[in-house]
Amino acid sequence: MTETTLDIAAIMRAIPHRYPFLLVDRVVEMNHDNYCVGIKNVTINDQFFQGHFPAEPVMPGVLIVEAMAQTSAVLVVETLGPESQGKLVYFMSIDSAKFRRPVVPGDQLRIKVTKVQRRMSVWKFSGEATVDGRVVAEATFAAMIRDR
Repeated sequence: MTETTLDIAAIMRAIPHRYPFLLVDRVVEMNHDNYCVGIKNVTINDQFFQGHFPAEPVMPGVLIVEAMAQTSAVLVVETLGPESQGKLVYFMSIDSAKFRRPVVPGDQLRIKVTKVQRRMSVWKFSGEATVDGRVVAEATFAAMIRDR
């Protein structure tokens, strides 16, 4: 179990997402096969703010959960190492999603995902997103790694 940080280039090598749908800017902490902490710097330049909502921009909750899923995909790929070559991590389910506070331009979203269970190719996670130490969203979800 290694503590790891990853910059955007390493994240882009780990998962296939790209602008405007890449929602993790940096991994600041990771303990392979256990947990990962990612950062999303929320700016008014994020494309979704054009329509959600122009007069009062709020990051859509579903995209906060997607940021959790992308952070967990990085954890899966980094944990599996070479075994993950030629594979993708697919979202399977979302449970118990709760949204506590709005996320707005200027916020830094800190996303912590913790592996709850792994059975063969299916991984289950618990995720929590915070801004300035305050919980803004939480969810449990599952993902599967499979061939492209």
